Amino acid sequence: MSIVEQVEAARSGREPALICQVSSGWVVLCRMQYLRGYCILLPDPVVPSLNDLSQQQRASYLCDMSLVGDALLEVTGAYRINYAILGNSDPVLHSHIVPRYIDEPEVLRLNGPWSYPQETKDSQLFNYERDCELMCLLREAISRRTKLGSTSV
Repeated sequence: MSIVEQVEAARSGREPALICQVSSGWVVLCRMQYLRGYCILLPDPVVPSLNDLSQQQRASYLCDMSLVGDALLEVTGAYRINYAILGNSDPVLHSHIVPRYIDEPEVLRLNGPWSYPQETKDSQLFNYERDCELMCLLREAISRRTKLGSTSV
């Protein structure tokens, strides 16, 4: 499914991997869950790149990215978060927010999350029944952070 199609599905409530809406778009679990909690931030409206957003929109999008990272740190016990904005295969803005775990094999942990073999990436695909609890915990953690941020402005 393309990013445009995922945003349309999120808007209509048909995206099964939807975690929540944030000020700049939608947070969804990535279809590949080989690193538990791997999320994608989808902008709304969809734009070609970060450079197509106003300064205020950029700040909101990047803040939302880090807010998702904070929630992932809390909920998954990850030791760090990798952030990536690529847009090469689907040339519209979207961000990969990937928790990294200390117990990953060192040769993989010290490289980007895409260094895993394809069979590993394909071995743990999104499963609503398995991932529903994680999605709820992330939604709650993001919601708490959003409310905290709005009261401190």
